[in-house]
Amino acid sequence: MTDFTQNSPDTIESYKKKLIEETSKTVYSLTDDEELLNDLVDGMIINENRYGYPSCPCRMANGDLNTDRDIICPCVYRDSDLAQFGMCYCGLYQTEEFINSGNKIKPIPDRHSGKFSTTEAEKSSDTVSFNSKTVPVWRCTVCGYLASVEFPPVKCPVCKAKSDRFEKTSLVTRSI
Repeated sequence: MTDFTQNSPDTIESYKKKLIEETSKTVYSLTDDEELLNDLVDGMIINENRYGYPSCPCRMANGDLNTDRDIICPCVYRDSDLAQFGMCYCGLYQTEEFINSGNKIKPIPDRHSGKFSTTEAEKSSDTVSFNSKTVPVWRCTVCGYLASVEFPPVKCPVCKAKSDRFEKTSLVTRSI
């Protein structure tokens, strides 16, 4: 196999340790596919060196921080992707359920492209509009944490309550 990495193995390992430490504080896991993990980390380092921020290596960044803010890893689409598909768009982040199921990483719709659409049944008046996107606001009924994502988080990042403890709530604004 050809090695296309542009960073030293030590640089990649150091960045991976940082990601592992950050992820250990969340309810998500990094992919257990070591080759994919190394490739994604290498791409994030390349983008951070190129643009000054670690944009998702699976999406085309344009170098403008304000425009690319939604695709800085972890991207704003991660939680919705994890809730719906068990993995984020690039496969870096996965739920424990996804990993334990033995499912393989497969393509999922790209929410960033603007072509991803939810069904009419998922749309309601309890939504937020920003950048031509309509997103429901979910509240953890245990601790009050709010998330502006298409689906409730898999687990609350604050109190670790499961997704069934989230409810749609009134409008909140945010910008990407």
